[in-house]
Amino acid sequence: MRYSSADVQTFVQEEDVRFIHLSFCDVFGRQKNIAILPGELPRAFTYGIAIDASAIAGFGGEVHSDLFLHPDPNTLILLPWRPEQGKLVQMSCEIRYPDGRPFENDTRGILANAIARAKELGLHFSFGAELEFYLFCLQEDGTPSKQPYDQASYMDAAPDDKGEGVRREICMMLQALGIQPEGAHHEEGPGQNEIDFRYSDASTAAEHAMIFRSVVKTVAARNGLWADFSPRPLEDAPGSGFHINISVKSDDGGDVMPRMIAGILRHIPEMTLFLNPTEQSYARLGRDKAPRFVSWSTENRSQLVRIPAAEGEFRRAELRSPDPAANPFLAFALVIYAALDGIENKLPLPPAASQNLYLAEPALLQGYVGLPGPRAEAVRLARESEFIRGHLPQMLIKAYCN
Repeated sequence: MRYSSADVQTFVQEEDVRFIHLSFCDVFGRQKNIAILPGELPRAFTYGIAIDASAIAGFGGEVHSDLFLHPDPNTLILLPWRPEQGKLVQMSCEIRYPDGRPFENDTRGILANAIARAKELGLHFSFGAELEFYLFCLQEDGTPSKQPYDQASYMDAAPDDKGEGVRREICMMLQALGIQPEGAHHEEGPGQNEIDFRYSDASTAAEHAMIFRSVVKTVAARNGLWADFSPRPLEDAPGSGFHINISVKSDDGGDVMPRMIAGILRHIPEMTLFLNPTEQSYARLGRDKAPRFVSWSTENRSQLVRIPAAEGEFRRAELRSPDPAANPFLAFALVIYAALDGIENKLPLPPAASQNLYLAEPALLQGYVGLPGPRAEAVRLARESEFIRGHLPQMLIKAYCN
C-alpha cells in the first residue's frame, strides 16, 4: 500500500504519535536517525530536515556540509518500542543537496538507480536475506563481553539453546513491524543465531535488513545481552554471514538465472570490498562454510554461489561471501549491476564445481580464482575496477578504500 505525505500526517494525528524518527544510513550501512515532533512534519515533507554531513562517515567534509533528509511516506512504520505516552513512527529518507539534487553517496538512492536500470531492461529482482549474529553476555559495568550466551551448536533446542526465547521475541517484533521471518534457529557457533526473511523486492529487502539489525540489538539489550553483527567476533568459532538469496524474472519469460550467476561470478572479486568491508571480514572467508574461491554449484555449501534445492517461484541463487558488516543497499545494488552485465552480455556460466573446496588438493584449487584477501588486496581491486567506477561515486569508493 502506498502512502502520501497527507496520509502520514493524518495517521500521526489520529494515532497520537509523539515522535517521528527520520532514518538513513552512512555509506557503511550504520543506522542513523533524527527525531522530530509532529509539528515539523509539513516542513520535513516540503523542504527536508537539515543534517551536518561532515559528521557522517563518507558524506564529505566541512565545506558545503549541509544535506537534507526527505522522508519517504511509503516507508512509514509504527515502532513497537515507544515512549510512555504517545507512539513512535519511523520513515526512511532520501538525502539531497540544498538545491534538491540527489546526494550521490546516498546508498538507498544507489540501489534505487540499480532497480530502475533493471526495470528498463525488463528484469525484476527479488532478494532474501539470511543474517547471522552472536549473542554475548554483558559485563558488570554493562559493556559487552566475549562470553557467549550459550554453548549450543547448530539447530540445538532448549535448554542448551538459550537464545530460543530471544529469537522468538525478535520474530514477534518483526511481525509487528510488517516483516515476515521465514525461520529462526541456533547456528554452529556458541551463542550464534540466524533468522531468515521471506523474499521481497530489493528495496524492501534492504530496508528490512536495516530494521532487523535494530530490532535484534533492541531485543538483546532488553534481555541483558549484546548482539554482535561483526564478521568473526570469536577467533575459534565460525564467522557470521549475510547470505543473499537472489532470483530474477524477465518480462520475456526467459530463464536468465544462469547469466545472472555468470555476471556475479565475473565481478565478485572487485565487489568484495563492499560485501566484506572490514579487516575482520577476511578472517572469516575460507573457513567454516565461508567461501574462498569463485565457484558455483547446486546445494554445495563450500561454493561462493549455490543453487538450493527448490522449484518454481522458490528457485534462487545464494551468494555466500557477504558478511553482516556490509551495507545492504550497496550490496544489493552491486549484485544487480553484476547480474545485469551477465544478462546483457550473455555471459556463459562456467562448469559447476561439485567438489568440497575446503578439502580439495592444491592442484585442483589452482584452477579457481580466489576471493581477495587480506583487505588491502580487496581495496586494490576496487580501486582498479572499471565496473566499480562505473556504478559507484568516486567519493564513496574513496571512503571504502581508506
